[in-house]
Amino acid sequence: MLWDDFINSLHHDWKGDGAIDDRLDKPEWLEQWLKDQHLSADQPPNSKELQDLKDLRTLLHRIVTQYVENSLPREEDVEALNSIMALGPVIRRLAISQNQYQLQWQGVNRQWTHIRAEIAASMAQQIAEGEPSRIRICDNPNCLWVYVDATRNRSKKYCDDKMCGNLMKVRRFRERQKAAVNMPKHEHD
Repeated sequence: MLWDDFINSLHHDWKGDGAIDDRLDKPEWLEQWLKDQHLSADQPPNSKELQDLKDLRTLLHRIVTQYVENSLPREEDVEALNSIMALGPVIRRLAISQNQYQLQWQGVNRQWTHIRAEIAASMAQQIAEGEPSRIRICDNPNCLWVYVDATRNRSKKYCDDKMCGNLMKVRRFRERQKAAVNMPKHEHD
């Protein structure tokens, strides 16, 4: 999904060294991300456009956090999302692919305001048509990866069970072992 890939552009080291990598600051990453998302821009973002992207990411993360905390987005956050979406006019187009018709939306321009509008619209679509109650933030406090829990019982706690899940399992095991070693021994009379 466009919105969660965008939020996760602020990458935290999941192993716990505290490193934070803002991938929006890397032109080569941003160019590849646009390509992967089937978006394009006439030129790289200028400093204001880059700050606008980071502000959008902060807004989306705030909305995600509100859902994770079992509350609805604040009214001013919804209005901010609507204002950003209004900046990206689209042209609707009926296209056929493999004998099936699809409704496509194409941006009127290839500017960063349109890209921000597409990202905001992706979040709005998740809220309106998806199940925002499935939005999660990884329980690994060092990771903080945003994802949508697609499990049937909605019990997924980690973005990746093999990476963050195993890391947290090992940490809990080591904490129990350390606590057992430090536990005072009782003497019998």
